[in-house]
Amino acid sequence: MFVLIAGGGRTGAQLGSLLVAQGHTVHLIEDRTDVLSRIHHELPTEVIYEGDPVNPDLLEQAGIREAQVLAACTTSDAANLALCYIARDRYQVPRTIARINNPRSAWLFDEKFHVDVAINQADLMAKMIAEEMSLGDMMTLLKFRKGEVSLVEEKILPGAPADGIAVKDLELPDNCTLAAILRKNEVLPVRGDTVLHAGDEVLAVVNSANMNELADLLGRSPAPTVREV
Repeated sequence: MFVLIAGGGRTGAQLGSLLVAQGHTVHLIEDRTDVLSRIHHELPTEVIYEGDPVNPDLLEQAGIREAQVLAACTTSDAANLALCYIARDRYQVPRTIARINNPRSAWLFDEKFHVDVAINQADLMAKMIAEEMSLGDMMTLLKFRKGEVSLVEEKILPGAPADGIAVKDLELPDNCTLAAILRKNEVLPVRGDTVLHAGDEVLAVVNSANMNELADLLGRSPAPTVREV
């Protein structure tokens, strides 16, 4: 895959390094002297194009006509929007991905500027922190579908509703499926007659809206019953 990255800051440079390591063709455009000095130590010289990422001549020199993906990672939301619009409208780049720097500008990053995927870093980070605060020991490993679906890991606590229950008898929340069970050094397949025990680590794919229900089932002990005297 040929990916053109606009912006060589931490996000763009890290993306470039990852894609190069995976064997993709990568061209990265950057114009800041201090950033260029750094990324020349991180990326092959032939990957880097020096100049204004919004300059059409430089975009063509960097191969935008052949690019399959444009990743607009500059520190300017206006530049990222312009890049996505130009890439699709003028050069018919099949896929555009844009970084959102200011969350208040997020509403602009849609089809009117030909943005296929918008990455709102501040919003993603805030949501991840909030999830970790509310879900106890549940760990989010991966996110899919723009964060709507998650692969999570949860250790079953003693006394949790799932402790001692067979998989077929679990009352899983909607839009949730178990992927694997880790018990000591074993990876157990998910079968209906498999009984879960405290200490088991469960991998599950779940809609983000149902993660709290899953956490209650697997990892949170029920509140103690209060007796009236």
